[in-house]
Amino acid sequence: MIDFARVQKELQECSRDIEASGIRVSPKSDNLGCLIGTIPGPIGTPYEGGTFQIDISLPDGYPFEPPKMQFATKVWHPNISSQSGAICLDILKDQWSPALTLKTALLSVQALLSAPEPDDPQDAVVAQQYLRDYQTFIGTARYWTETFAKASSLGVEEKVQKLAEMGFPEALVRSTLEAVGGDENLALEKLCSG
Repeated sequence: MIDFARVQKELQECSRDIEASGIRVSPKSDNLGCLIGTIPGPIGTPYEGGTFQIDISLPDGYPFEPPKMQFATKVWHPNISSQSGAICLDILKDQWSPALTLKTALLSVQALLSAPEPDDPQDAVVAQQYLRDYQTFIGTARYWTETFAKASSLGVEEKVQKLAEMGFPEALVRSTLEAVGGDENLALEKLCSG
């Protein structure tokens, strides 16, 4: 049985420290077994400036079993699957200890972004590129960060124009963008589902 009192305490600890660490954990729904973690890309890496979301599901044995974590945000990294977001990290497997928390696990994932281990890859293609053509790896990782981990830098008017060009009425586009906090992709989903 998941120790929900501990999970609540961990969530409170994360939100207290959010300004310093930038790490956020929140429930996906009413079920505390399914969470979403957010980590900022480490400074001085191709992931800098990105915000990465990580799906977290807690097994029944938590905290005696490790949380299951995988990137929801696409990321180009030797130890993270570019397809599924699966993470190759020892503390999420056999090196887990109940003394660790969701926050320390997310800090370790963030540290992994800073220090890839291409000799123990999750994604062999990325690891080969990292080892054989480092500059291309850096460029690709930076491009993926720009594409998948950064909030759209388009201004509101550009977003309105883009969506209106798809045939949606301008007034509806504006109100929908407002309702979803300016997220162009969410707005498009909402507009398409009517």
